[in-house]
Amino acid sequence: MPEQITPLSILYLLLHGAGTAVCIVLFLYLLLCRGKAIAPDITPPARLRRWAAALFGIMAMTHIWWILFYTYSDDTNSLIYGLLVAADCMALPPVFVGTLLTMLQDRRRPIWPIIVVMVPCAVIAVLQIALPSIDLTTPNKIYGLILVAAFIIYMVIAVRQYGRWLRDNYADLENKEVWLSLMLFIGLILLLMSYEYTDNYVMSTIAHLLGFPLAGLLLWRVETLKDLSTDSLPPKPAQREACPCKTPSPKGEISHIRQLLAKHCEDTRLYLQTDLTLSQLSVAVGVNRYYLSQYFTSQDTSYYEYIHDLRVDYFIARYRELAAAQKPIVAQQLAQESGYHSYSTFSTAFKRRMDKSVSAWMREEEQ
Repeated sequence: MPEQITPLSILYLLLHGAGTAVCIVLFLYLLLCRGKAIAPDITPPARLRRWAAALFGIMAMTHIWWILFYTYSDDTNSLIYGLLVAADCMALPPVFVGTLLTMLQDRRRPIWPIIVVMVPCAVIAVLQIALPSIDLTTPNKIYGLILVAAFIIYMVIAVRQYGRWLRDNYADLENKEVWLSLMLFIGLILLLMSYEYTDNYVMSTIAHLLGFPLAGLLLWRVETLKDLSTDSLPPKPAQREACPCKTPSPKGEISHIRQLLAKHCEDTRLYLQTDLTLSQLSVAVGVNRYYLSQYFTSQDTSYYEYIHDLRVDYFIARYRELAAAQKPIVAQQLAQESGYHSYSTFSTAFKRRMDKSVSAWMREEEQ
């Protein structure tokens, strides 16, 4: 805390108190409230709600213990200071990483490596107090910077893999929101690092200001992220016509799957179902999900491209039908009728399919 009260210090204390209150409210809301204030019709992962509650709870505790420390002690050479730094090292990084991995709905990556790599930071923080004659702060900060850089690189790779996984399994889901969440997390981490390393009240004030949109964005992700671990089945799935445990001959398998797709997906227009997944399609056509994925690969396409091509073709047919009947056409509504809840996804798929934008194609059709 500064020795003199200044407008900046007052602003910092106000933001610190407001941030603490927001974290406590969101912690209690996510932990105790069964209903949802945002998108009540979407079922998000329960694990994400718990991880986000843990993140807000621990952030509230760190806000409280640091303001109490600087109010009553302000002795950075005390054992209490070293223990608080160690507590920060062991509490915040695991919940940050756990929340992000849960956003990716990834159950394979464990959290314990984060705890292990943070142990040296905690130990060095305590040793610095016990051995004041030896400068351990600088190597500890360098180690922390290396960990932050490695974490950012790792998470960028993980989100890219997540994007490819979405494309392979879900016809109308995007990962732009996850990228946005990751970028805000990275920004806050960098600001917190600068706050820890520089003792600059301007940087700490900026960090607190960015904490509010981050909290809102995280709450929005918790409330609106669809749980992809269990897919709801499409209505009236077709009876299985082939045992998924047996592998027919390659030519026979390709021909058989093509017929099943034509019968149970194309003819029934199942592809118009919003958020249709590869798993749902495999159940509907009665083909093992692995074989269905291999079929698309053998045809030099993917599930994503197959579904979007059908939807774009449907959009074109409906557009020409409405134009011939001289009925009003709204591209957004027609895209929704074609199976899209996101117009940006439709625009991307249309341009890939037709090699031109929707508006350019519509102008050509009007001529």
